[in-house]
Amino acid sequence: MTATVPTSPIDLNAPVFRLHEGGKLEVRSTAPLRDRDDLSLAYTPGVATVCTAIAADPELAARYTWASRVVAVVTDGTAVLGLGDIGPVASLPVMEGKACLFKRFGGIDAVPIALATTDVDEIVETVVRLAPSFGGINLEDISAPRCFDVEDRLRERMSIPVFHDDQHGTAIVVLAALRNAARLTGRVLADLRVVVSGSGAAGVACANMLLAAGIGDIAVADSRGLVHVDRTDLTPVKTALAGATNRAGLRGPLVDALSGADVFLGLSAGTVPEEAVARMAPEAIVFALANPVPEIHPEVAHRYARVVATGRSDFPNQINNVLAFPGVFRGALDVRATAISEGMKLAAAGALAGVIADELSEDHIVPSVFDERVGPAVAAAVAERARAEGLARA
Repeated sequence: MTATVPTSPIDLNAPVFRLHEGGKLEVRSTAPLRDRDDLSLAYTPGVATVCTAIAADPELAARYTWASRVVAVVTDGTAVLGLGDIGPVASLPVMEGKACLFKRFGGIDAVPIALATTDVDEIVETVVRLAPSFGGINLEDISAPRCFDVEDRLRERMSIPVFHDDQHGTAIVVLAALRNAARLTGRVLADLRVVVSGSGAAGVACANMLLAAGIGDIAVADSRGLVHVDRTDLTPVKTALAGATNRAGLRGPLVDALSGADVFLGLSAGTVPEEAVARMAPEAIVFALANPVPEIHPEVAHRYARVVATGRSDFPNQINNVLAFPGVFRGALDVRATAISEGMKLAAAGALAGVIADELSEDHIVPSVFDERVGPAVAAAVAERARAEGLARA
């Protein structure tokens, strides 16, 4: 994807630039440095004692350094928000923002790392070499299909949590919202037929997670139409997706698949005509998550669907990844998990849905991002599942 370049003049005096001036992060010492005694403990000679102990028992680093409670937010700047490939330097304001969200909603310190390479081998080798300084790796805004390879290879080589938020954060929140929407409409996931627009990072991850959660059937469309086993133009990722989805054997364009569908899940930049939405099943559910322009405008969706969600903050039911990733990492770091498993992601989605299980309405199928119950609930569920799966070290 190429970069989206602003066409209007940039006003550097605008409030948004004033907020970002100098960046949004700082490093603050937790050790007092009031006198020579403090200095001798925080640094030389006292620090040598701690270093020697860690050299003898590396497990002590989790207790006596920040590594076990800090996350690296890693990008190559190739798929930043809806801006596309804007490069590592231009991605930094977003990565800093992600670190702010980690701190505010998970109590986790995070460090932005923007890499000046788009080569998968170089990204993997760089992150592996940086790993001793961190307790987890959050991959961010790396374009598909490279993002799948980067994550898979890092998970194979590292014994700390690796999580591509564009994939799994989105999938967790979508699953939680869909569970609650189904409950609100008197159904369960197994009753639903879903059509997904988009087979990039989020589309693939959502499809896989919905399958793992027991969805009735799901068909995924890319720019060339529905993904199915007879297509010869598919990447390896899409080939695997074709084998796991579309049990009805649908062919042709996405709009045809919407006829009688219970759920539309939009994770692309395309648009869906109103007449196609009108052919969806009664009590339909529309999650049009393209941002800032949803695939189906909420006003149109509400004419035919009972539950509507978007990726925007100015409409009800915002599907926002911040509902997931801070709690997921908090839970994983709390138990020093060696990975973030599919079971941990499913547990996160269940906990997120449960936060407002007794408060559901058409305009309230996911909690607010400022609901203080969310982070602790997700973290507890993730930590419990990690222990149950034998992935916890604490």
